[in-house]
Amino acid sequence: MSKKEQREVLLAQREALIDELDSLYKRTFDRISTLKISERSIAKLTQIILLSRDSAIAPLREEIEQPLITSPSTQP
Repeated sequence: MSKKEQREVLLAQREALIDELDSLYKRTFDRISTLKISERSIAKLTQIILLSRDSAIAPLREEIEQPLITSPSTQP
């Protein structure tokens, strides 16, 4: 497998993981809204989950957005 193909596979896997994590967090927020707890408790829990989401997804997105660094051509 060429380096380009490997990068494409890794990119696809990162994007798939981000999508799966987004779905998981959306389901979690939907579930939280049904809890019979105080608004303050829901707000605290939501804040913690948002921090968790950001920590889980940010490194994956940063890796996707990094520019591809290539070697200079050896041909004139």
